Amino acid sequence: MYRRVSSDRFMVLTTLGIVLVMLLFTWVMYGMAQQVFTMTDVMVDLNKSFQVMTDDIHNMGEHIEGMAGNIDAMSANINGMSGDMGAMNENISGMTEDIGTMATSIPAMTDAVLHMTASMDRMVQDISRATYAFTQPMSYMWGNVFPF
Repeated sequence: MYRRVSSDRFMVLTTLGIVLVMLLFTWVMYGMAQQVFTMTDVMVDLNKSFQVMTDDIHNMGEHIEGMAGNIDAMSANINGMSGDMGAMNENISGMTEDIGTMATSIPAMTDAVLHMTASMDRMVQDISRATYAFTQPMSYMWGNVFPF
């Protein structure tokens, strides 16, 4: 039995089996090592991405702070503008009242201008008669019943 176990054929087959199992084990371990290497690369890239993302978040926070300050200034400007609009609204209301008063005064002014025009017309006629009387004094003596 000792001879059978230590025969050349058995030893070769056993050694070949061990080599094949070790080859299979080494191949599996190499594949696992490749996967670990790939995973390590992914984790390194992920770490770089996290660093970039952290910087971006920090920059974004600074920009948000600046934007908040700009929004506060804009809010103050809008409040001032709202006050100015209220004052302008009051001024426009006053102007509307003044225009209404002016609109009611215009007919009376028109009547006054018409009366003034009629008075000026009478005055022009009187001046015309006086001028005629001074330039043609004899016409009053012979042309009219009364001398004046």
